[in-house]
Amino acid sequence: MSRRALRRLRGEQRGQEPLGPGALQFGFRDDDDAEEEGPKRGPGARRLRGAGKEGVQVNNRFELINIEDLEEGPVVNGESLPTDAVVSGSKRRSQSGGAGPKKDGEEAGRAAPLEQSSTSGKLRKKKKKQKNKKNALGETLENGLEDIDRILERIEDSGGPRRPSPQPLSARRHVLYVEHRHLNPDTELKRYFGARAVLGEQRPRQRQRVYPKCTWLTTPKSTWPRYSKPGLSMRLLESKKGLSCFAFEHSEEYQQTQHKFLAAVESMEPNNIVVLLQTSPYHVDSLLQLSDACRFQDDQEMARDLVERALYSMECAFHPLFSLTSGACRLDYRRPENRSFYLALYKHLSFLEKRGCPRTALEYCKLILSLEPDEDPLCMLLLVDHLALRARSYEYLVRLFEEWEAHRNLSQLPNFAFSVPLAYFLLSQQADLPDQELGPTREKASLLLRQALTMFPGVLMPLLEYCSVRPDAAVAGHHFFGPSAEISQPPALRQLVSLYLGRSHFLWKEAATMSWLEENVREVLRAVDAGDPAVGECESRRKVLYQRAPRNIHRHVILSEIKEAVAALPPDVTTQSVMGFDPLPPPDTIYSYTRPERLSPVSRGNTIALFFRSLLPSYTTEGERPEDGGAEGLDRNQGLNRLMLAVRDMMATFHFYDPEAPHEAHAEGDGEWD
Repeated sequence: MSRRALRRLRGEQRGQEPLGPGALQFGFRDDDDAEEEGPKRGPGARRLRGAGKEGVQVNNRFELINIEDLEEGPVVNGESLPTDAVVSGSKRRSQSGGAGPKKDGEEAGRAAPLEQSSTSGKLRKKKKKQKNKKNALGETLENGLEDIDRILERIEDSGGPRRPSPQPLSARRHVLYVEHRHLNPDTELKRYFGARAVLGEQRPRQRQRVYPKCTWLTTPKSTWPRYSKPGLSMRLLESKKGLSCFAFEHSEEYQQTQHKFLAAVESMEPNNIVVLLQTSPYHVDSLLQLSDACRFQDDQEMARDLVERALYSMECAFHPLFSLTSGACRLDYRRPENRSFYLALYKHLSFLEKRGCPRTALEYCKLILSLEPDEDPLCMLLLVDHLALRARSYEYLVRLFEEWEAHRNLSQLPNFAFSVPLAYFLLSQQADLPDQELGPTREKASLLLRQALTMFPGVLMPLLEYCSVRPDAAVAGHHFFGPSAEISQPPALRQLVSLYLGRSHFLWKEAATMSWLEENVREVLRAVDAGDPAVGECESRRKVLYQRAPRNIHRHVILSEIKEAVAALPPDVTTQSVMGFDPLPPPDTIYSYTRPERLSPVSRGNTIALFFRSLLPSYTTEGERPEDGGAEGLDRNQGLNRLMLAVRDMMATFHFYDPEAPHEAHAEGDGEWD
């Protein structure tokens, strides 16, 4: 590759370098010859590459116009003359200025054909170069393009002594590093269906309207309302130890909208939220709550559109220093303003998984986990292994397990205990893996699977039942894997097992996977019959570790909506009311503002009013109207009169039916239908 092309790739332009005293004096050499380096002639000077001789100094920039004749050299009778011969000839002619007319005529006669032959030879040589142009290592460029990074590496290797190659970029990145291009589901769909099928209908729509901001999480749609700032913003709380803590903020106008939203939720009427969104179309909690209502009514397209609009509203409020990819930005889940972002990301992730984009969903899972990896408020560790296996990112799952096992004890979670050996096994099934790595990878997969079966024996029989596989009599009748293994599990462990099997059981249905599972089950039974001490250690560990699941696991189970796992929730969780916009809020919530207290009829002790409100939801006493000034403006006589009128109206609509009374004959006919 020529130096001109390299300079363009690096963003450098000729003429922008600082000028020195000798900057206007420089020579030239052939740019295509990039393999040899010559000695520098001074500041800003370059060497004219001819036939290995000294170059020509150019003191005037305008002489560059015809310098190509000097670069290529004249051609006489199909042979190229060295450039220094032409230069020396011109010097001799200038020195012998007193020569006769005959000599001058001869020199002029020679110069004309020399110019013509050099011009025609130069054109022929340029055409030949363009036809057979090759890169610095002599390899022909395929379709005029090649990997730029590979070209730069080759040129650096050929230009100087070999240096130790740096580690690959993926090895230097954090395990929770998020790639921007994988946040767009169209990137994954293009691999399956092609760009024409994915973007065929989107291109004309995107040209019709210009949006104020380019976003990474979602793509704005022309059907959305015109965006105006709803009063949502983000501020930087603190920065320490390389981490930056941020928090969303609500303006006074947004707080009033939030109060109206809470009142609409308490009314249990989705139309009230629709009315609220007509005035505040980018209120995040209203969008998320209405999305759940649409999903329950099987309107998946509208539900997904509302979640994307909520994400767009929050991304437009990002702080300039907030980064989605660095993994160093934190959002405290204890702040109610931040929870909307967590829930919007999780709901969007669920729609992506159902849409068939597991690679994109895995990227969003890493994003949620990077916002607060220590606390993990939505317990994304129960989901990241499933998405990695579905996306066939086996190396990433193995790397996450190896880096986090020491301080997070991932092997104590049933999903990681079974997913990691499955990832090793699927890696050993790949054809492009070297032969020397196949054996160790398969052995490590079998070792980890035997440890998982020993630690969680209650997983085997439900897994075979999910996969419609009848177990062997020796396995089904053994006390270690029999029905007692599933019954004796602690409640918290039963909940985790139900969550994993309800979500990932189909990953084990392959015939090769089942054969590998059968081999390891028999090995575990041999170890149990031989009295392996590891079996007793795992049993005592199960009784100690899984007494009660933490609150973030309960929150994850509620959001997952897996029936088997929801049924295993403890009664103290199922009996309390769970709001879709804020499921199981943490007990140590940090409130930046509070909702004003509202006078409820329960506190008044008005039993009759409560009775009529249960019959007529629209019934209100005078004191409950905003214009009447609350309890101070209550006129008891007027309230009693209205109450009596309501009783009369209700009694007037009552009809008593006496079964012994004779029935009147129909006025027309004999009582039959016409």
